[in-house]
Amino acid sequence: MAWSVFFCIGNDAAKEPVRRMKANYTYIVECSDGTFYTGWTNDIQKRIGVHNAKKGAKYTRSRTPVRLVYLERAKTRRQAMQREAQIKQMSRQKKERLIKERKDIYGNDQI
Repeated sequence: MAWSVFFCIGNDAAKEPVRRMKANYTYIVECSDGTFYTGWTNDIQKRIGVHNAKKGAKYTRSRTPVRLVYLERAKTRRQAMQREAQIKQMSRQKKERLIKERKDIYGNDQI
C-alpha cells in the first residue's frame, strides 16, 4: 500500500505527520496522431506532464502532445494495473465506446 506523509502547518500540528493513501488511476490519453495509449499512475497530472515532456512511455514520446480522454480510479495499485491490462486488450472501437460512456455519465468537461 502506498503512503505519503504530509505535515500540517501551524502551531504544534507540524510535529504530527498525517498519512494519506495515494490514489491509483488507470487512464487513456489520445496522442497527437489520434492513437490511444493506456497506462496507470498514482499522480495523473504529473504523468500527463511527463508524457508531454517526452519523458514518459516510449510509445508517446514521438506522439506529443497527449490529451487525457479517460480516467478511472482504482482502490489499489494492483487493480489499476489489472484494469490497464484489460483496456490494452480492447479494440479501438471498444476503447472509444468506453470513453464515450464515461463522458455521457460525467459530462464533456469531466473525465
